[in-house]
Amino acid sequence: MRHGDKINNLSRTTAHRKALMSNLANALIINKRIITTLAKAKALRIFIEPLITKTKKNETREQIMHNHRLVYSQLQNKETVKELFTVIGPKVVSRPGGYTRIIKLGRRLGDNAETALIELVDFNEVYTKGTEKAATATKRTRRAGGRKKTEAKAEPQEEKVSEPTEVASEKAASETEGEKTSEE
Repeated sequence: MRHGDKINNLSRTTAHRKALMSNLANALIINKRIITTLAKAKALRIFIEPLITKTKKNETREQIMHNHRLVYSQLQNKETVKELFTVIGPKVVSRPGGYTRIIKLGRRLGDNAETALIELVDFNEVYTKGTEKAATATKRTRRAGGRKKTEAKAEPQEEKVSEPTEVASEKAASETEGEKTSEE
């Protein structure tokens, strides 16, 4: 029985599973999104979120070096560690967790395995642009005082606009009458 066993072994030995997670994490950090099976995506989320959290906790020089070494021991790739600490870390400082998003894509044709897209949340332009616009567009007050001021400003403008339109319509009417007489 597997009571309390929370690790998905993915039908692999320990060394193979660690190498797989390291390779998937490297690919995710470099490309910001990858497509894999749903089981691997869920296992990768458990593997990579603590590593991203380590990039945020940098208070002293010793802590920075210690966190670099801890992350490097898991990823085994200098370029990926540098990308994680210089690009991804500063972007997720304000986020309290949940750095990845898993989107189910359906079943694969060859073996009918469930596939999923796993991506870093802060690097998806489609979602981040929409939330910034929505945040700025929804800033409204419920006070009616702002509406009264805009209505008061709008009324004099309407009166000024209506006078030239009447003059313009009279000119247009006189021009059409002049055209009719010239045609006859």
